Amino acid sequence: MRAVILTRHADIEERPLELVDIPKPACKGNEVLLKVLACGVCHTELDEIEGRLKPAKMPIVLGHEIVGEIVRKGPDANTLEIGQRVGVTWLNSACGKCRFCQSGRENLCDGAKWTGLDVDGGYAQFTIVLEQFTYPLPDSFSDAQAAPLLCAGVIGYRAIRLAEISDGDVIGLYGFGASAHIVIQVLRYKYPASPVFVFTRSGEHRDLAKQLGAEWAGRPGDEPPARLNKAIDFTPVGETVKCALAVSDKGATVVINAIRKRTPLPELDYAEHLWHEREIKSVANVTAQDAREFLPLAAKIPIKCCVEEFELVRAGDALIELKNSRVNGAAVLIIPH
Repeated sequence: MRAVILTRHADIEERPLELVDIPKPACKGNEVLLKVLACGVCHTELDEIEGRLKPAKMPIVLGHEIVGEIVRKGPDANTLEIGQRVGVTWLNSACGKCRFCQSGRENLCDGAKWTGLDVDGGYAQFTIVLEQFTYPLPDSFSDAQAAPLLCAGVIGYRAIRLAEISDGDVIGLYGFGASAHIVIQVLRYKYPASPVFVFTRSGEHRDLAKQLGAEWAGRPGDEPPARLNKAIDFTPVGETVKCALAVSDKGATVVINAIRKRTPLPELDYAEHLWHEREIKSVANVTAQDAREFLPLAAKIPIKCCVEEFELVRAGDALIELKNSRVNGAAVLIIPH
């Protein structure tokens, strides 16, 4: 099968990804074999490629926003059907026994494995997945439209939950890429009385934010029309956390929706940035329940993903465009067969 693999760490501009032929995997136990139809492109892949996040093995097939069709099942897989279209998220598996798994927080399990980091992912024609970590997809979404929901959408949904928003709160979104452009649609649906302010360097992204319901859009560091009660930071840089805290009200919460930051968090002044019970939270991956709750909600709203499609052979181009904030919405690889 054709697959894009990572064999070494380097800046994405150095083109470390390789398009190769590798054996098609075989499923066993409660695994299913998916014919990959589409796979979203995520900032986490940039972290893996450029060495901020270390894959468990090399070479590895990246990609964790997978839309696929079940073409084969292991002997113990008995829930899903051949021909069914399903999605796969960043969470590949968990131990099921630790205190985190037992409380529905398998995203914190020490034994958890991650799609495209610990096991081969979706930058390929086929991939193997455990049946219990695949999710039937609403028919209303095309393959390309469904792919961003599986990471950008699901992890954005988790960020909203962690922010503990009340309708009427003033909400700030820092960065306006794949995840934020989905999150704003959820916010406008669930919290219609909450004004949403968007902070992003890109003029095109500011325009898109206003089209999707932002009351105001500016650059990070700008003063918004009102102080924030809740903020979600989607950016790969540390400085935006300080920017968000600087314009947050007393008792505000800033949620960082990132696995890694390309630049460190700057020094904070306690009195200016954290006092008055302001808090910072991090989003650590996703749970299976996040996916089960979010996907039906996405269809009900309905979420409209802005998608730029790339052929598998152009995975490197897609990641360069993503790194330079030139994708308006989400980048998705369409997998040929």
